[in-house]
Amino acid sequence: MRPGAVRAGAVRPGAVRAGAVRAGAVRAGAGRAGAGRRDLAVLRRATTAFFAIDGFIFASWAVRIPAVKEQTAASPAALGLALLGASGGAVATMAISGALCRRFGSRPLTVAGGTALSAAVLLPPLARSALSLGLALVVFGIGYGCLNVAMNSLAIDLVAALRRPVMPSFHAAWSFGGLAGASLGGLLAPHLSPLRHLALVAVAGLAVTAVCGRALLAHPVPVHSDAADGLDGVDGLDGLADLDGLADRVRLTTHSAASSRPVWRVVLLFGLIALCSAYGEGAIGDWGALHLRQDLGAGPGLAAAGYAAFALAEACGRLAGATLLERLGQRRVLVLGGVTASAGMLAAALAPVLPVALAGFALTGLGVANMFPAAMTRAGLLAGPNGVALASTLGYTGFLLGPPAIGFLAASVGLGVGLTTVSALALVAAALAFIAGTGREPG
Repeated sequence: MRPGAVRAGAVRPGAVRAGAVRAGAVRAGAGRAGAGRRDLAVLRRATTAFFAIDGFIFASWAVRIPAVKEQTAASPAALGLALLGASGGAVATMAISGALCRRFGSRPLTVAGGTALSAAVLLPPLARSALSLGLALVVFGIGYGCLNVAMNSLAIDLVAALRRPVMPSFHAAWSFGGLAGASLGGLLAPHLSPLRHLALVAVAGLAVTAVCGRALLAHPVPVHSDAADGLDGVDGLDGLADLDGLADRVRLTTHSAASSRPVWRVVLLFGLIALCSAYGEGAIGDWGALHLRQDLGAGPGLAAAGYAAFALAEACGRLAGATLLERLGQRRVLVLGGVTASAGMLAAALAPVLPVALAGFALTGLGVANMFPAAMTRAGLLAGPNGVALASTLGYTGFLLGPPAIGFLAASVGLGVGLTTVSALALVAAALAFIAGTGREPG
């Protein structure tokens, strides 16, 4: 008899059982990681589609404004007041959408916002007076504001889960959706009434919302992304790449009156960066073509090419945004983007010849491309949906403030000089990014 053999035999089954338990745990962990990766892939595609349809719907409406103006027989002043309805509805909704996201979740609110916006785009072409148009645009603005805060909050949840600065890719989808909406709208405008055209847009929006909304609601956002464990040091998140406990830290921080002040000071800084960058987008969209036509003698086609150069460069810059943020870091991207946009807009505003002005518009688009997405990301990571709501409200305020401010300056000092305010605010954004990057991370 070999007692040692008996003892060894008695130990082996336990060892086997322990090994089986460990192997089972490993398989379970691998299964959860695989499910998490699949959830993230589905959520990212669906969220990208919501950004694209948001840009598509907004641009589709924008290109039909002249036809709707004729339909309502509105004077320029009355049309301006009616258009403020969309702005008022959007800003008011953005102010409360952060709280709604916290209560109901960003995924259901994204679906609700997409549905509301898709249905509301049918209302403006039904208007027959400036008053009814203004009321219709209030509803349109409510859907637009709700969807923008909700989908940006969801995108920031995905940034945290992926541990990669992928927010610019979502905003690139918005830019390309806008380009598609404007291009298709230009082609359909001579052949379809505003109602028929925007009815098709509404159907497309509702179809995307139905398909992608179902995917959003069926797949929860994973708390971790095991596939991204090696990305803890990604510089694009500037010290926030290790996001495992970030949500808990933010909750604890914001529940303390004393410690919440540093968080909201930083959130406000990044909201102001969003305002400065959006100011330029609004100003170029409304006044860029007129500047090229009036000050540089460009024909209608070349005048429109100024905004096209800006928008295309911005969209391409956003496609490269995640790579730039990972390699350069958020602070450098924001500072260099502000300086680049400032130089580009200075050239576009003061250039004596058309080619230089067009190059300036393109350079401005590259500069501002990742400023708004990066600012929105940091605001959302620090303060959740409420941070997104604040940054969105400030950014949209800048978008609205730009055109009337440029118009006032154009009447007094000239359009070219007025457009240099875009350059000045881009430098302000770069300075704010530098200041925000030198402070300690709250929490």
